[in-house]
Amino acid sequence: MTLSLRTLLFLSMRALLFLGLCQTGRRSLASAPGLGEQPKRIAVVGAGIGGTSAAYFLRQEFGAGVRIDVFEPGAVGGRLATVKIGDYEYETGGAVIHPLNLHMKHFIDKLGIPQRKDVPSKSAIFDGKELIFEESDWFIVNMLRLLWRYGFNFLRMQMWVEGILDKFMRIYQYQQFGYSFSSVEKLLHAMGGDSFLTLLNQTLEEAMLGDGFSQVFLNDMVAPITRVNYGQSVRINGFVGAVSLAGADSGLWAVDGGNKRVCSGLLYHSKAELIAARVTSVSVKVRPSKSGTTATFYEINYVGESGSAHSLYDLVIIATPLHQGKSDISFSGFSPPIPSHYPGRYHQTVSTLVHGRLNVSYLGTTEQASKFTVSDIFTTDSKGCAINSLSSIDPVHIPPGYVRPPGSQAKVWKLFSPQPLSQEQLEHMFLSRDSVSETRWLAYPAYRPPQRMTPPFILHDRLYYLNAVEWAASAMEMSAISARNVALLAHHRWHAQEGKIDQEDLHTRLRGEL
Repeated sequence: MTLSLRTLLFLSMRALLFLGLCQTGRRSLASAPGLGEQPKRIAVVGAGIGGTSAAYFLRQEFGAGVRIDVFEPGAVGGRLATVKIGDYEYETGGAVIHPLNLHMKHFIDKLGIPQRKDVPSKSAIFDGKELIFEESDWFIVNMLRLLWRYGFNFLRMQMWVEGILDKFMRIYQYQQFGYSFSSVEKLLHAMGGDSFLTLLNQTLEEAMLGDGFSQVFLNDMVAPITRVNYGQSVRINGFVGAVSLAGADSGLWAVDGGNKRVCSGLLYHSKAELIAARVTSVSVKVRPSKSGTTATFYEINYVGESGSAHSLYDLVIIATPLHQGKSDISFSGFSPPIPSHYPGRYHQTVSTLVHGRLNVSYLGTTEQASKFTVSDIFTTDSKGCAINSLSSIDPVHIPPGYVRPPGSQAKVWKLFSPQPLSQEQLEHMFLSRDSVSETRWLAYPAYRPPQRMTPPFILHDRLYYLNAVEWAASAMEMSAISARNVALLAHHRWHAQEGKIDQEDLHTRLRGEL
């Protein structure tokens, strides 16, 4: 296949951006000339992908002399988690990573962790009664089917997502040159201008219908993608909808041994101290300084196995959602007050892993189970369907000679659903079940545009909130981007480098610098 000049230039730009990111660990801002005294103690609350990324980037920005404590009452990894079934472990949380997620790519290269071996898969769309689309082994057959039913909608969708990704990729260039943003809106505007803010404040359905996509295509093809990725319909905001559609692209990958390994590796490389405790409150404390003036610190109160304790910090990064059902951290002594919970709720998705034999007739197919080779079944937004998706999943480490079992044999299936599945429902879906493992996640925000105002990155002078970005889109890479932004923002504000914050027209100004 011959690549166009535009494609070659675009791929070259992405390669240069990734090479630049690989150099960021060597280009420590902590050693830059003219900087004043560094902070002595930094706290990060949360050890998911956001918190551990923040610890990693904070170490780059502030150098080896600062102490970084990471508070986490549960397992490192947060919403990246695995469960053991039989002799193998399987992903229950965030499962796939896009090939253009440059921070995640940089992390595994830095940590020396390989990508998981790819196992070929086939997908289908289920409307609650029957399969309305089943992927063929032949690419040309799939394309002809899609063209026959939806015209050029599918090809146009790929171009639509590609256009958004082109703008999205700008954030890596900005961060490579050390620029940061004080709010989610300003970060999005720097990437995509007014068009990204418009996407944030309209539904995916409104955005795509406005661009000429058909309602039938949205119902049959787009809604199944948003349901598997976010458990919600095409009435999510347009920006997270585009992120969701990018998550259906080819070339998706995962980490060998489980995606949570990235979190553990980042924590190790940051040389941070992991404190197994639950943070209960953050308050402002004023103490006398050596110069005879006063200095402001943040007191973190926490509860661990040894009981209650507290510590003072110069900088604090909150890397856990400040929303009902996710955390109960109180903030005292702040003016204006900081709420324990910001408006909005997190959407529940139940992940059920079943080791058993699928009842293929549940899917409305008459195909023999031994010949049923579909591994990923997505569902339309119909009232009669109890699940968002049904997937045959592979272990987080693919052993030598591994072959995914056929549909007639027992294997591990992962079901996403809005509510726990009853025994009756499971009996209808499976001919036999050896084991069932259920995990209830408040996995991502319930997206209800228009998004009037996202929570702030800056809660107080030196107190930052990383998870604000989730109200634009929740994804592993979005958390890493936010972690990098917050680390840069904290560094620049500590050293009064205002010229590196909220700069306009960066895309034009930096165009010739790579």
